[in-house]
Amino acid sequence: MIKLKRKLAFIIIAALLLILPVAIGQWNDFWMHVIIMIGVFSILSMGLNVIIGYAGQFALGHAAFYGIGAYTAALLMIHLELSFWLVLPLSAIITAVFGFLLALPVIRLRGDYLGIVTLGFGEIIRLIFVNWVDVTRGPMGLPGISAPTIFGYTFSGKIEYYYLILILVVITYIVIHKIVHSGIGLNMLTIREDERLAEAIGIRPNKYKIVAFTIGAFFAGIAGAFWATYISYISPDTFRYLDSVNILAMVILGGSGNLAGSILGATILVVTPELLRYVSEYRMLLLGLAIVLMMIFKPKGFWGEKHRKLNFYGKPRKGGGN
Repeated sequence: MIKLKRKLAFIIIAALLLILPVAIGQWNDFWMHVIIMIGVFSILSMGLNVIIGYAGQFALGHAAFYGIGAYTAALLMIHLELSFWLVLPLSAIITAVFGFLLALPVIRLRGDYLGIVTLGFGEIIRLIFVNWVDVTRGPMGLPGISAPTIFGYTFSGKIEYYYLILILVVITYIVIHKIVHSGIGLNMLTIREDERLAEAIGIRPNKYKIVAFTIGAFFAGIAGAFWATYISYISPDTFRYLDSVNILAMVILGGSGNLAGSILGATILVVTPELLRYVSEYRMLLLGLAIVLMMIFKPKGFWGEKHRKLNFYGKPRKGGGN
């Protein structure tokens, strides 16, 4: 019965997502853009959730990986005229390398110290984007990023980008879901709960912390590459410290240690500011108040880890979440 309900829910959600552009796209182009941004931030928050929710590493520089992916894609497409479909995995891999290199010196840090270092890394990357004018054009940004083409057809509207980001979100969810529900994910959770215990039973914490940063950076690179081709222009202003905080808030708001929670958190924090746009004078005040109240009454997020029940082997129990 539970499996039947899950299949039915999956079919309904899939059908709604597939017909959404027909209902929204013709009605309001702006809300179509908002939905696409939900997809971008869902990928970013799921990647960060691997680092924070599963490996327990407090990172505050995720926007830097987002920016590296975007600038890598833009430079490859502008200067080498590579196809988006080739640039997408290349950007993810190059960004993952940066995640790996960052993890090497910071894996022994914990808590606020790790947060400060990753925050510094994010600011260093942003300053490189601003000051390396010969490559990045500095504050002027990089315009003229080409759109994806498939079988001779060039993406020209938001509906095409919607389906592309939907595919990328689904792939991201499936891949990360497989990872965190494997032995790797179980070891990460053990390290998060008690690092000394993990070492005592033969788990190498440093190895899995590096893996977490690499995975998180990889998917941030995918989001960055998509953003570059979708918006066709990038600048350093898109990858600020506040963007890292925003992504972190999505993870916490939706529920740390739960991928569905990351998507929920992204949806809330992308849609809510737009709904409050009509009271722009009080928008940030109301949004901040809502987050404070949520942290008081729902400290584990709207879709917390209680919805993610695992057995010993890291597989979902019957009736559990993701």
